[in-house]
Amino acid sequence: MPSLKEIKNRIASVNSTRKITSAMKMVASSKLHHAQVMIENMLPYENMLEHILKTFLASEADATTVFSQERPVKRIALVVYSSNSSLCGGFNANVIKLTTQVLEEYKHLGNDNIIVYPIGRKIAEKVAKLGYKTAGDFNALADKPNVASCIEIARELGQKYVDGDIDRVEMIYHHFKSAGSQILTRKTFLPIDVSEQLNEDKERDLTSNVVTKKAQEYLKKNQQESARQQEEVKPLADIFIVEPDMQTVLSKLIPKLAHLMLYTAALDSNASEHAARMVAMQTATDNADELLRELNLQYNKSRQQAITNELLDIVGGSVNN
Repeated sequence: MPSLKEIKNRIASVNSTRKITSAMKMVASSKLHHAQVMIENMLPYENMLEHILKTFLASEADATTVFSQERPVKRIALVVYSSNSSLCGGFNANVIKLTTQVLEEYKHLGNDNIIVYPIGRKIAEKVAKLGYKTAGDFNALADKPNVASCIEIARELGQKYVDGDIDRVEMIYHHFKSAGSQILTRKTFLPIDVSEQLNEDKERDLTSNVVTKKAQEYLKKNQQESARQQEEVKPLADIFIVEPDMQTVLSKLIPKLAHLMLYTAALDSNASEHAARMVAMQTATDNADELLRELNLQYNKSRQQAITNELLDIVGGSVNN
């Protein structure tokens, strides 16, 4: 059995760790709130672009561009989102695992025909370790998503796709559904299937940082009721007069959709990272509390045992005398 001093030192050590995990949880919660605000500010633009493209493509059956044309896959690019730091549960491990599986699928193409755009230090280190080519350093985008960087990446990928240097582009990231749920997603970036892409990743809860089961069930019930009310009232479809011609309009709208897809994924990944870290630090704090209860109980038992032994020694000495 450990001595009282050893138990006391361990209690002090666990208390120090608990202070750190509790502080990290509060920091992650604050950062998650800012990430949710950024997503909320982006949603009006996303909804309007979706409305325009959906209505336009619904009235134009032959609406196609070079970015929507399928072709045999000989060269591929992967845009993978991770974090720059650790202590966020299985966030990075899940991304790395799925990326490894995807790389195995395309292994027959050869390492020279696979290029990775690693957004985040963790995935960049893993890709370099596996021996695949990377397109550059995008670690800053993982911490602070910005539109300008996403536009540059989208233009580079689009140009390579048009030139035939790349035949397919896929994205791997966490879709932020709520503070307690982040869905690992694998999505095709190029060629773009507008009719499918616009229907994905619509469900988000940006109203709460609470991750308890009861809170999540309450929010889910409210979301279902809201969705039912929206289905009851459906707006009439707009009718667009296209000038100068359909291809020109598509050549402007499709790149905007590509930029939006990369930016949305960056925001989702950033919010998911903070949510995962908040949950991980909350779990660590709870575990520290449980360990402190056990250590305090053990300390009190050992202390009581020591007192009892001293009393027995005193009583035994008195009887002998």
